[in-house]
Amino acid sequence: MATTPTQIRIDSDIKLQATELFKSLGLDMSTAVNMFLHQAVIRQGLPFPVELPHYKPEVIEAMDEALRLSRDPSAKRYSSFEEALKDIDL
Repeated sequence: MATTPTQIRIDSDIKLQATELFKSLGLDMSTAVNMFLHQAVIRQGLPFPVELPHYKPEVIEAMDEALRLSRDPSAKRYSSFEEALKDIDL
């Protein structure tokens, strides 16, 4: 099987994280990319689902509240989880 050198642009942080992950799996970047491409050809598509995230309305509401509180300088802050539990008498 002949091979062809290929260049791709990758975010440097993602490349570092992926390289470390693949190393822990006993793979190098070239082997991992080849595995991805083989699976894409076999499946005739991406070898993983690509979809927009769907969150329940309650989750979106909670995330909005957390963001609002994080930006509110008057919101009470705790230095530890234990401190927060003490404040609510748990």
